[in-house]
Amino acid sequence: MSAHDDFMRRAIALARQGMAGGHGGPFGAVIVREGRIVGEGHNRVLSACDPTAHAEVTAIRDAAGKEQTFDLSGTTIYVNGMPCPMCMAAIFWARIDCVYYACGPEDAEAIGFDDDEFYRQLAKPPGERSVPAIQMPEFVEEARGAYAAWAALPAKVPY
Repeated sequence: MSAHDDFMRRAIALARQGMAGGHGGPFGAVIVREGRIVGEGHNRVLSACDPTAHAEVTAIRDAAGKEQTFDLSGTTIYVNGMPCPMCMAAIFWARIDCVYYACGPEDAEAIGFDDDEFYRQLAKPPGERSVPAIQMPEFVEEARGAYAAWAALPAKVPY
């Protein structure tokens, strides 16, 4: 039995724990650095009344808080199901190096979690999505002012 096995089994145990506690769907995640768990979480969408409280996001928040950094480079995340588009984006933003998962999207779809529609929507031009993103060109220059102020900050921390 490998360490990979132990980490995946912990993610699955967290999924069961969260589900049994009524926190949300059957999803769990652990984040590992150099062979030790630095963050873990399970789905808390229902208990937190937070649609972003997926297992991966709660594990990222846990790891980032414990390590006091937004940059989780050098870590690996283990999840019992393939991350949804939101969670994959969070994994990219956190700079996590690798994702190990057990169940594929078809398994999640079989229990009522269909991420395919999100992928279909994201593939469309922003204005043609079911939730359209509509640019307000009359505010571009004003908004760019905030961007320029950020770019000019001498002590900014890039991320």
